[in-house]
Amino acid sequence: MFYETADNRHGLPHDPFKSCIVPRPIGWISTLSRAGAVNLAPYSFFNGVASDPPMVMFASNGPAPRPDKDTILNCRETGEFVFNMATWDLREAMNRTSAPAARGVDEFALAGLEPAPSRLVAPPRVKAAPIHMECAVHTIVDLPCESPGGRNAMVVGRVLGIHIADGALGDGMVDMAKIRPIARLGYMDYTRVDEVFEMLRPSA
Repeated sequence: MFYETADNRHGLPHDPFKSCIVPRPIGWISTLSRAGAVNLAPYSFFNGVASDPPMVMFASNGPAPRPDKDTILNCRETGEFVFNMATWDLREAMNRTSAPAARGVDEFALAGLEPAPSRLVAPPRVKAAPIHMECAVHTIVDLPCESPGGRNAMVVGRVLGIHIADGALGDGMVDMAKIRPIARLGYMDYTRVDEVFEMLRPSA
């Protein structure tokens, strides 16, 4: 099959776009407003984009009537955020933080999560998450949005510090099979990492 995205006439029951880009890491992003209100929300458009210096990005799709999500507003106001790794054990709590709560609602409390202080930035971390990245906002890019009244934005952050739980390590490396991070597929589907294989790059 083939369809042009301009008219999106794919003939399927649901838009297949997100199902063609999988798996997508979940950027579980904690921020603080200028007034000190805590926010925690998951974003499935998330990834690392550079390693020297280390940088990550996440993108927010904001439909009307509230196109500016708290995470984007907080990043604009304070210039800081924390990435918390979502795992199989934390899947239900992560999902609860995706609820469209009113501005100012503390999603840590809503999901029954204990916060932990960060070292270099103000937003707290999800204490139970095995990996955290404390980030400073490098830039916020407004993206095209064809939904009336909506807004798409991408936040690029510079990673200032990384926390890795001792239990997440094995033989001096991060053990993903032990952590079992979850990732987003299309529709309402997720997957988890519990099998890892190695492939060495060919020499010149």
